[in-house]
Amino acid sequence: MTDLAPRELRILVAVGRERGFSAAAVALGMTQSAVSHSVRTSERKLGAVLFDRGRNGATPTAAGERALAHARRVLRLLDVMAAEVRGVEHGTAAGPLRIAAFRSAALHLLPRALEGLAARHPEIVPEVRIVREVGRGAAGEVLDGRADLGIATIGTTSPVPPQLVGGVLVEEGYALVHPAGHPAPRSLPLVDWAENCTSYTRAWWAEQDWLPPATVEAQDDGAVLSMVSSGFGMAVMPELSLVGAPPSVQITDLGAERPTRSVGYVTTPELARSLAVRAFVRELRAGAA
Repeated sequence: MTDLAPRELRILVAVGRERGFSAAAVALGMTQSAVSHSVRTSERKLGAVLFDRGRNGATPTAAGERALAHARRVLRLLDVMAAEVRGVEHGTAAGPLRIAAFRSAALHLLPRALEGLAARHPEIVPEVRIVREVGRGAAGEVLDGRADLGIATIGTTSPVPPQLVGGVLVEEGYALVHPAGHPAPRSLPLVDWAENCTSYTRAWWAEQDWLPPATVEAQDDGAVLSMVSSGFGMAVMPELSLVGAPPSVQITDLGAERPTRSVGYVTTPELARSLAVRAFVRELRAGAA
């Protein structure tokens, strides 16, 4: 097999991003025939069909999704190589640092880390994307080459994927949250949201006879807290989601057997050694201490 050149990788990524050969050609300043020819050549080199062609454009096949993830990561390493070679004399890094994080982590773990990064490494430009921590979540964004580092839930029930490396930043416990002063908060409806728990926490829930099935599914933890604050229901929420909770909300400890979840960072083994990622991990650890 002949290796794919960076130009061929960029064309594959553009077709995957634009979901079509014509749109990719416009984005790249090429002709559609040149884009189509390059993709066919890449498919021949790899020995697999990468896109299903149809009236609605080009949809990556399963092989295509895998190829796109590798292509994004290879292209990102080329960018990092260029940035680090330019800054090697001074031990500095420059350019974008792509970060994926779920909402509560972005609100309460990122600000201090980003502030420290800006103070000590002003030439690194963070690009933060908020993603839902369901399915493949933030770790999936890193695996797919869309992020250099992800803030994700990790631990025994949601381990760091074997292709990535990472570490725990915060171990947070869960608490019962209910309207302040309510005489019987456990009688209220249970409010929940999809990102709330790992499988370990769900197992704990199943053992609690006093917890009814959730009757309200909110979009995120902010919506849950708003509903509880307005007296609509009760919830079981992790500590990060409760930072800055209004006085209309009462937080009750669930005791020594309360469930917990680990929040940490994940990145690729290659990028873990880059100056920008190493600098940001130091700021994350300092901010979470």
